[in-house]
Amino acid sequence: MVRNRPAIPGISPDDDPATPFWRGLIVLRIVTWAFALGSIWLNAHTFAVAWAGWLVAGVMTVWTGVLTFFYVTPPGRLPQLVIADLVLNTVLMLSSVPIVGPAQLQGGAQTITTLWSAAVPVGGAIYGGRYWGLLFGGITAVANVLPRGYFNIYLAEDTVLLIGVSFVVGVATEATRNSADRVRQALRTEAATAERERLARSIHDGVLQVLARVRKRGLEVGGEAAEIAELAGEQEIALRSLIASGPLESTVDGDTDLRQWLQLMATPSISVAAPATPVLVPQVTAGELAAAVREALSNVDKHAGSAARAWVLLEDLGGEVVLSVRDDGVGIADGRLAAAEAEGHLGVSQSIRGRIADLGGTVELTTAPGEGTEWELHVPTGGSR
Repeated sequence: MVRNRPAIPGISPDDDPATPFWRGLIVLRIVTWAFALGSIWLNAHTFAVAWAGWLVAGVMTVWTGVLTFFYVTPPGRLPQLVIADLVLNTVLMLSSVPIVGPAQLQGGAQTITTLWSAAVPVGGAIYGGRYWGLLFGGITAVANVLPRGYFNIYLAEDTVLLIGVSFVVGVATEATRNSADRVRQALRTEAATAERERLARSIHDGVLQVLARVRKRGLEVGGEAAEIAELAGEQEIALRSLIASGPLESTVDGDTDLRQWLQLMATPSISVAAPATPVLVPQVTAGELAAAVREALSNVDKHAGSAARAWVLLEDLGGEVVLSVRDDGVGIADGRLAAAEAEGHLGVSQSIRGRIADLGGTVELTTAPGEGTEWELHVPTGGSR
């Protein structure tokens, strides 16, 4: 289907990868329309209702012109038109019984639309892919058989061709669109990488050098300056990790590697462990999980103690991802979370539990005074092992 796409250098947002197929369909419609008109002109004298045959010819002429006008550009390739095409074609094919006559049809005469009907399932396949092609081809094949009242080897051949060709065209258009999406994704990644490299050079030449100098000078001076030096060192490490990590890429389906979101949180006091292979989840899921982890780490910074360390562990279990955030701090006293929520502090209830619940997941909290705290976030991904 035609979808709105972001602007990418070299590719217009209105580009439809299936445009060559639509243009081919327009040519097919015109050719089959000319064939159908010629068939009506040659056989009208044998029709039971000749004037109705010419009326059908007029309808086919107008409809062919309408579809040609709309199918030329992507905005005109609407599902309503594709479905209306199928409905109109089915009605015209079934009208062959009163117009051509039952006796003529049983004697081997063509339906009133002849080859013009073959373009309908092709249009459905181009718009909706293989399954639309199968559906449209099947309905057209049935409408081709019903007016005749019999089924033989020749009609079987027509049926196989209608359904088979529509299926193949649907597969081809799906492959074309998927390939174009991959190209767009590659261009997005290339543009993001180039911009990232440009920013990395600027940061390396400016901010990182300043942070390194602040850290070095602060350690030399000592005292309160040493604390500033330590903070500058942490930010230097975090910034270097950000530069070293790749851009947050997403797949054609909109999935993203959750590892990239978490690795940016690593600092001297926060360790992040993740699988060696990508952990793909929807963009929304990645964003919400990252926000929940940040809230948990923020609580570590605020409440676990100045010397506390934290560990973030990501596991991919196929059908779900499990995120553990553990610290070796002072822990949480019994009733403290309930009291904080009653006081209006909703970090845990909203930023952690609320986010995970919205994703259909569960949260487990293990803590005790002096024993540290561990959050375990379970979120289903719908995958399989």
